Amino acid sequence: MTVKIGIPRGLWFYDYFPLWKTFYEELGAEVVLSNPTNKNLLDQGVKNTVDEACLPVKIFNGHVIDLKDRVDYIFVPKMMSVYEKEYICPKFCGLPEMVRHSVANLPPLIDTEINFNRSRKHIWKTVYEFGSYVTKNPFKIYRAYQQALLAYQDYKDKISQGMLPIDGFITPEGKQLKPKVKPNKKIALLGHTYHLYDSTGSMNIIKKLQDYGVEILIPEMINLKVINEKASTLEKKMFWSYGRKVLGTALYLKENKEIDGAIYVSAFGCGIDSVVEDLFERWTRKEGDIPFLLITVDEHTGEAGVNTRLEAFIDMIDWRNRDEGNLPAHG
Repeated sequence: MTVKIGIPRGLWFYDYFPLWKTFYEELGAEVVLSNPTNKNLLDQGVKNTVDEACLPVKIFNGHVIDLKDRVDYIFVPKMMSVYEKEYICPKFCGLPEMVRHSVANLPPLIDTEINFNRSRKHIWKTVYEFGSYVTKNPFKIYRAYQQALLAYQDYKDKISQGMLPIDGFITPEGKQLKPKVKPNKKIALLGHTYHLYDSTGSMNIIKKLQDYGVEILIPEMINLKVINEKASTLEKKMFWSYGRKVLGTALYLKENKEIDGAIYVSAFGCGIDSVVEDLFERWTRKEGDIPFLLITVDEHTGEAGVNTRLEAFIDMIDWRNRDEGNLPAHG
């Protein structure tokens, strides 16, 4: 009987889904995805999560509820650290415990800990534990892991060449969507991946920008080595991986000025973003002379308000590019 493993479309999903999908399918398991986020799924997540949790956690719980009656296991790893001497957001570190506390009648969770702050010698033990839910054969698990790494690298290469992560999941064979309007300006879109690529959580911001004729730049399109070099110039080390990537990107954009504007999408109540977004705005708008827009979302955010702010921001960039150099003779 084929083991069914459910993978929720939330939090780390857009960073690592190709890796885990390939891994479990190579082992012979059936990977079952939760449905794309919709209003009903969001409502279920909100009802089954503590009020203090941020929107992405509420959405994640909604995806877990969507899966729980359809699979043998739900994939909810305990992600502590994916880079040495850095940590993921605390919501990742305690995710299995939060899910168990919030959602009733769950199937078993695949909650193996991922912690690269420990010696990398432990990586094989971690990989074997993930695979042992399907098979105890170490050779099969090793081969599956090698294939998964290849799929993950291919995914990252495509993004670095201009493919948006969302294109790889919502179109046949991962073909990139064609925008309705030919791009005539370039805007950096920043934030955590689970904000940007969830169409409900981000108010479908990617499609809206493409329809406005915007070419989108995301941090994943910039060489990670360059981002880390810029982030290493900070007076104090940023220990949160997502925050470090955003700040390194901000420093790169400030110096290169290859964009017409920058938009930061944040979840209301995110402690890390409360620091990062302020630094990002300061460096890009005040020091880099780059137009900046902050969009903060939660389950109460109205799409009409976001549309109005986006339209005004795009109009301002168009005006800036067209008319800012036309200074009056008077004075």
